[in-house]
Amino acid sequence: MGAYKTKALTKEQYTQIIETIKKGFLNTEPNIQVATILVLESNLGIRVSDVVNLKLNSIIKDGNRYRLDIIEIKTQKKRTFTVPIEIYNYIKQYCIDNDIKSNNKIFTITTRQVQRILKSAVDYLGYTDISTHSFRKFYATNIYINNNYDIMLVKELLQHASIETTQKYIGIGSEQLEKAIQFPKEEILQSTGLLHASPTSDLFPLEIPSVT
Repeated sequence: MGAYKTKALTKEQYTQIIETIKKGFLNTEPNIQVATILVLESNLGIRVSDVVNLKLNSIIKDGNRYRLDIIEIKTQKKRTFTVPIEIYNYIKQYCIDNDIKSNNKIFTITTRQVQRILKSAVDYLGYTDISTHSFRKFYATNIYINNNYDIMLVKELLQHASIETTQKYIGIGSEQLEKAIQFPKEEILQSTGLLHASPTSDLFPLEIPSVT
């Protein structure tokens, strides 16, 4: 299923999918690993292929914040951005609970396996047009709404080449786009090019589910 054919999740769908995967369903065993991957995709806005390749030491303490440096699997672009402290602690606790060393990959599962388990959960719940892309769209849509419909912020966070790509990705019409572009913009890029948003809570679509 292509990125543009999927839709962003509602908060209810997000919660139900995560809880279903955590607890298990039908003949599918509970899977905390997949649930955690989808939570991170929803709160970092990076592709599932990049989430499954994360290491704890990819996140670096930089002054009073944490910074994540990755090379995107799909685009081979370098990305550097701020990781909210809540997300860093969430990842760190997952590593502690599962005895994962900081220089090892956090997850031992492939993108295809995540997609397969998610599809089973989505089918079980009776949802349609939902894939791993939906979790990134969920992130993007919430950033867009919670930051005064700032389309430029979403474009930069997703590293899209054009506003039109972002518009199509999150599914807003031309009239909405024109209105969004006219909104006063907050300065969201530091001179170093590191992304951040203020307040930090704007980066979180909702309360992060427990990993246990």
